[in-house]
Amino acid sequence: MFGLALHGGAGTLPRSEMGAEQEDRYRAGLSIALSAGYAVLEGGGTSLDAVTRCIVLLENDPSFNAGRGSVFTLDGRNELDASIMDGSTLKAGAVCGLTRIKNPIALARTVMEQSDYVLLSGAGAEDFASNHGFEFVPSSYFYTAARWQQLERIRGGDTSLSALTISHVGTVGAVALDSDGRLAAGTSTGGMTGKRYSRIGDSPIIGAGTYADNRSCAVSATGHGEIFIRAAVAHDISSRMRYGQRDLVAAVREVVLDELPALHGEGGVVAIDRHGEIAMEFNSEGMFRASRKEGGEPEIHIYRAD
Repeated sequence: MFGLALHGGAGTLPRSEMGAEQEDRYRAGLSIALSAGYAVLEGGGTSLDAVTRCIVLLENDPSFNAGRGSVFTLDGRNELDASIMDGSTLKAGAVCGLTRIKNPIALARTVMEQSDYVLLSGAGAEDFASNHGFEFVPSSYFYTAARWQQLERIRGGDTSLSALTISHVGTVGAVALDSDGRLAAGTSTGGMTGKRYSRIGDSPIIGAGTYADNRSCAVSATGHGEIFIRAAVAHDISSRMRYGQRDLVAAVREVVLDELPALHGEGGVVAIDRHGEIAMEFNSEGMFRASRKEGGEPEIHIYRAD
């Protein structure tokens, strides 16, 4: 049995504000990434390759807040974060505060596979990237008019734009189980519109936004990063399975629907366990999500019942 699940962010975008054209773009992006990741697994590829492939495609899609299409900091910059984890070895790699790397998830994987470190930041991470043959893109590569308009609204004091609006957050991630029973998870984000002081959320934090362990599950999270860090969301789900004997669905629901709301945290996760069971749970209005199991049909959803 193999399978995968991915997300493109969770938040509070009401159905009434989701136009048909916009919804079609989101669904198309999720579908392309899902098909590509599934093809990797169907061809006998690894869960790490499937996760990387999915996230690279979502990073390249300007609809999502990762890679191209990332949101802007208060001073008009793009600062990108990503992480990836191999459930078979518990090795992990992460990067944060990137400004010139097209696909942060690829750099995070290189950190995992070709360094002694787990988390690299800013200029140091980009020095590492240069030493490992990564090409740099100009800051204009990440620009989209929609993200700039969001920043202008924040700068103008528009209190109606929530930091938890889907279009405002839009982190991407993927989890996979390959035919050899190996789990992997990855997450990538442009952060939060209008953030200051080089703020870092949960996406590059192993155990918060990303976690994978062949003994339990693989998890990628999206939502209010500060709360997800405090709750160690991804690791908590894994621990409830390993030590509390919960199944995947129960562990995910307890954390997302009980623990997070108690801390006023909004968002969700996609997760897969070692048996191929998939859970995609959220406590917000919606979560862009997609999944497919071996022999099954693709599932793509935005709201809870669509």
